[in-house]
Amino acid sequence: MGWLVLALLLVPIAEIYVIVQVGQAIGAGPTILLLIADSVLGAWLVRHEGRRAWENLVRSLNAGRMPTKELADGGLLLVGGTLLMAPGFLTDILGYFLVLPFTRPLARRLLVGWMVHRVQVVGPAGPTPFGGGPFMPRPPRPGPKSGGGRVVSGEVVDDEPGPEQP
Repeated sequence: MGWLVLALLLVPIAEIYVIVQVGQAIGAGPTILLLIADSVLGAWLVRHEGRRAWENLVRSLNAGRMPTKELADGGLLLVGGTLLMAPGFLTDILGYFLVLPFTRPLARRLLVGWMVHRVQVVGPAGPTPFGGGPFMPRPPRPGPKSGGGRVVSGEVVDDEPGPEQP
């Protein structure tokens, strides 16, 4: 959580510094136009790639496959689109990395690698590392142990009247 607070403090300072440096190099007007063009291009790209990601998700669901790749792409597009809408050059670089179709597979691999080390799946057998395999051991079934128990058929009779019986 500390790294998030640090990022929220340092990223705007770095963005302002880069914008000022670019403004000194090419002028204030061209810098503002560059930031606007960058946002417009980013919005168009997110819309285009978002539509493709949605179509791939629907196609995967209709085929009966688990849409893991498509859901990861959707998440990357959401984060990347948010970064592209924020004014600044540094966030735009990261945003384009997450949104562009030729860099997104690398971003997806990095995301999966990060998740494998940090996420645990909790199932009937307790916590297991994420990606540890499709099969988890089942808990022992209640009942007689093999070789020592005997099954007796019977009937339950309740002699005491319950709330539903007068």
